Amino acid sequence: MKIFHFKEKVDSLPVSEGRIMAPIHIRIKPTNTCAHNCWYCAYRADNLQLGKDMEKKDLIPKEKMMEIICDIVDMGVKAVTFSGGGDPFYYPYLLETVKKLSETQVKFASLTNGSKLNGALAETFAHYGTWIRISIDGWDDESYSSYRGVKEGEFTKVMNNMESFKKLGGACHLGVSVVVDRKNASHIYEFIRSLKNVGVDNVKVSPGIVSNDGDENNEYHRPIFNQVKEQTNKAIEDLYEEDFEIFDSYHELDTKFEKEYNWCPYLQILPVIGADLNIYPCQDKAYNLDEGLIGSIKDQRFKDFWFSDKNQFFKINPSRVCNHHCVANTKNKLVLEYLDSDREHLGFV
Repeated sequence: MKIFHFKEKVDSLPVSEGRIMAPIHIRIKPTNTCAHNCWYCAYRADNLQLGKDMEKKDLIPKEKMMEIICDIVDMGVKAVTFSGGGDPFYYPYLLETVKKLSETQVKFASLTNGSKLNGALAETFAHYGTWIRISIDGWDDESYSSYRGVKEGEFTKVMNNMESFKKLGGACHLGVSVVVDRKNASHIYEFIRSLKNVGVDNVKVSPGIVSNDGDENNEYHRPIFNQVKEQTNKAIEDLYEEDFEIFDSYHELDTKFEKEYNWCPYLQILPVIGADLNIYPCQDKAYNLDEGLIGSIKDQRFKDFWFSDKNQFFKINPSRVCNHHCVANTKNKLVLEYLDSDREHLGFV
């Protein structure tokens, strides 16, 4: 419901009066490089629709990134999340980027595997960032290495990085997303306890996405569903405190991924800037050139692109090209219901 705190933006979304407003929040994918090979990374999994046109070598040049940040500030964007593609902490200019943001009113956050959460970058995020979220699957050095194809000891390194990060102080929230599959299903409770012990602020338990088909996802998780639910509920009962939250996001997926609406409000609220300098409507269509490309900023400034043509916001037809898992679907339906309200009868609440 956060978007409804920005009523002027919501009311502008149909662009019926020719009015284009800046996005509220932008995802920037600064690099497609990552040293971990997570099985559930949709940008690298051959059986998922995400990332099919992604080039691993792409990254945003330093000068272009500084230009983008200047535009974001000038436009009045409220927040930036750095995400993949790759791991943002592998982007060689991330420190300079977030230091520049720290001098502005724009809030910033990042997703990461946590292996590079140290040094000056950790200091800057701890004291100026809003949140960091680390995705984890393995529960010890052996399992973590097996999941990600990294050397043994990487798990311990990430856990130590998180503990050290919290000792830096600052207001930045440190969260962990525990991605559940059949191998780690019996370790959920003990792992949440371990995360609490290193000092993280919150843990989200989420299902690994194994297919573009909702039925196939639910079928995969069915044998472990009750076991994971029991452990998560026990963790909430035993471990939940005011300064340690546990979010149960482990649920069956809607088996019907079809969309009944033909334009996407959220692409005007939370667009994506890819490492290829293309603009996409969301992380679910990023690096999908035939179905997800809005335009490019390779040869123009982001703010010039954004305000150039209102018709570009209606190029994506979700009913035709978004028949897959979509993180914005529920929010889109809320916004569309709001916009479709009968204006003559608003007083009859």
